[in-house]
Amino acid sequence: MAIPDPDAATRLSMCQLLGMSANVPTDICFSFTGFRQRGGSTDHHADGWGIGFFEDAGCRLFIDTEASSHSPIAALVSAYPIRSTQVIAHIRKATRGVTRLQNTHPFQREIGGRYWLFAHNGDLADFVPRPGPVTPVGDTDSEAAFSHLLNALLAECPDGRPDEDTLMRLLAHEAGRIARHGTFNFLLSNGDWLIAHCSTLLTWIQRRAPFSVAHLADDDLSVDFREHTGTDDRVVVIATAALTDNEAWTPVAPGTLLLFRQGELVRQLSTTADADQTATPSLRAET
Repeated sequence: MAIPDPDAATRLSMCQLLGMSANVPTDICFSFTGFRQRGGSTDHHADGWGIGFFEDAGCRLFIDTEASSHSPIAALVSAYPIRSTQVIAHIRKATRGVTRLQNTHPFQREIGGRYWLFAHNGDLADFVPRPGPVTPVGDTDSEAAFSHLLNALLAECPDGRPDEDTLMRLLAHEAGRIARHGTFNFLLSNGDWLIAHCSTLLTWIQRRAPFSVAHLADDDLSVDFREHTGTDDRVVVIATAALTDNEAWTPVAPGTLLLFRQGELVRQLSTTADADQTATPSLRAET
């Protein structure tokens, strides 16, 4: 049964983002159960989906070109309590081109001996990434933007291991420049940090003691977190639109870059203050 969603009109025609940051390994089964319904059930985003879980130095990645609401792989993820401290998921609505596995988010690359995951919601017009060692495999503007961010990072930190200050300063500047080409909501993580950029629409919630009962907005399912958590547990969930209908989610102001670590918001920067006023000509690609 589809549950009425007050945000459905707002997020119409948008890809869907989901992220999690926690201070202890945590499963995302509850949130993902509702999230996957937006891929062809409670919404019409049926052009593939993906989810990545960081586990120590490894990254477990599932991607599929099927609609997430009826994908057998998505059903497995909903039922399999994979525990992680950093998760990024995406449901795709292709605006141009055919659905391909190489165009399915999250995208993954290794730099500096760490895996990086990236997922994007939006559409970038006339954007060309800066050249560098990281190149796209598919033909989406999203993967081009991911390549651009990593090449900018490697240009400033050749070892691929930036400190937090450098990373946030560089991402705030580059995100502001890229966002001039269109909508650039994204999630980015290397397993230590979960970084979220709001260009138009993003919201988040932190759950910590005292925990309570949550009910999904896209499925008739509730969970009592008091039965599954410890008193010191902290979990942040980030999504394009609120996943539950009985909790207070915090909307992110457009033009804001957030950094989460161990289930806490630790940094916040504007991405509009120093954005380059000159847009770079480039090619338009599908999302």
